[in-house]
Amino acid sequence: MIAKISGGKDTAGLIRYLFDTKKAKDHTDPHLVASWDGFAPDPGRADDFDTTKRRLVADLDLHVKQARRLGRAPEKHTWHCSIRAAESDRHLSDEEWADIARRVVAATGIAPDGDPDGCRWVAVRHAPDHIHIAATKVRGDLRTARHWNDYLTADRELAAIEKEYGLHQVVRGDRTAAKRPTRAEQEKARRQGRTTTSREQLRTTVRQLVSIATSPEEFLHLLDGVDGVRVNVQHFPSGDIRGYKVALEGDTNATDEPVWFSGSQLAPDLSFPKIAERLTGIEGASPVQSGSRRRPNPWHQATAAAERIPHHLDHTDDTVAQAHIAAFAEALDILPLLAPDHLQAQLQQAALAFERASRSRIHAQQDQARALRGAIRALRTTPATGDGSGLAMFLDIAVLVVIAAARWHQARHHDQQVAAAHQTLIHLQAASEHAAAQPLTALAQRKPPARTMEHHAQQIRAVLPDHTDQVLADPAWPALAAALAQAETAGHDPQQLLQHAARQRTLDDARSTARTLTWRIQRLGERHAPGPRAQATHAPHAAVHPAAPQQPQARRR
Repeated sequence: MIAKISGGKDTAGLIRYLFDTKKAKDHTDPHLVASWDGFAPDPGRADDFDTTKRRLVADLDLHVKQARRLGRAPEKHTWHCSIRAAESDRHLSDEEWADIARRVVAATGIAPDGDPDGCRWVAVRHAPDHIHIAATKVRGDLRTARHWNDYLTADRELAAIEKEYGLHQVVRGDRTAAKRPTRAEQEKARRQGRTTTSREQLRTTVRQLVSIATSPEEFLHLLDGVDGVRVNVQHFPSGDIRGYKVALEGDTNATDEPVWFSGSQLAPDLSFPKIAERLTGIEGASPVQSGSRRRPNPWHQATAAAERIPHHLDHTDDTVAQAHIAAFAEALDILPLLAPDHLQAQLQQAALAFERASRSRIHAQQDQARALRGAIRALRTTPATGDGSGLAMFLDIAVLVVIAAARWHQARHHDQQVAAAHQTLIHLQAASEHAAAQPLTALAQRKPPARTMEHHAQQIRAVLPDHTDQVLADPAWPALAAALAQAETAGHDPQQLLQHAARQRTLDDARSTARTLTWRIQRLGERHAPGPRAQATHAPHAAVHPAAPQQPQARRR
């Protein structure tokens, strides 16, 4: 059930709307199901509708008029709460709706249980799936009702009602979601021929800039350079930055002034203090060591950093885990800027969906994820070009990270974040399948001869006995065999690489075990091959840990 609460100053107008059957199409049979004393006049069941309606308005306004004579009546004295059941719910009886109305007015402070001076109210049902509660906010003792946080208290009561009545249980949030565009903003965008509102467009722009900036100062510099965006930076008297506002060029109000949004109006984590906290002290890309032959592949570094996130979610403090989830969201924000055109739409949808999963009531210990943020920012100068294997391997790991994040949120009853992670997974899996097609095909075309394939299959059986059938039947198996052959040609021991790859993270969540192993082998194979002495030193260790058995888990999709 969902409640919507609003206030006003016209009792007669509110009652007129609730009993109207001409303008409102769903007002088929308006009638009272409950009231403050059980004896309120019901215009919907009276022979003289107009007279009864006037009597009802007068009864509701009685205490308001008395308080007004004493100068104590609030300007907006009406309280309006609509409660709607889900489409899948059974039709409730009038008696059941009456019970729900009484519980809601009691929970919100409009008419507390056992309080003879509670406000006057009525519950009107004019359609099978919802009711409206109309109340006046002056109590019998002429004090104004204490109904602070009425939306939250009503929502908590409705959650309990859903369980007791066996109704659909609505996914509820924790007040960390970004503010939704208003109806006026949506209508304005539609009139201007835009698919997104100014607030949504600016939120996406700011999030992407945060994902590539390495300092608060660079963030503001990048923001100031975005075409079509106006920026207003506010300062304290000391000269320090207090905050920022942004507006789209051409988006003006009735007085032809720009429609500004502060960072916190875009999203709770986009205020300048929150951005500064995330960007202060970010580690840059790993420098090239003197005498090294080549710079580390940024995609491999980012993938390796992301691959450690599930471990952090399972084994670290919640504040550290929340920081890694937030840092991973920045990685998703940057991907649409780097990916080929045919992947950008799915990746943008994934980033937008995961934005909700990136925040919770748990305060993130940001300094614990700076290395991951540094690896992510190293990508900004490395678009996903060439065979696209770097992006493909990152997306393969990203799917596992989102599964782990959904599991982490679910264990903490973060319902909206779980739903957002599941929505993210749909877009990421689609993008991952498309991104992997070309590099896997190219690798499979270089698959080794049948005898070498069988040799590598025997290594799979030795190292991954629980996954052997799955790997060998996987369409990505030829690509994995080719990756093993390439690594062997470069001087690596394929079996030791498989053991290392299997030990890195569980494979049980992977949609394609062979594909995940292919990307891990490729990353490991790019490292310098160990010399004979190092191989001899490592051999006893490999014998002690032959297969790194996986923990049994339910396979997740």
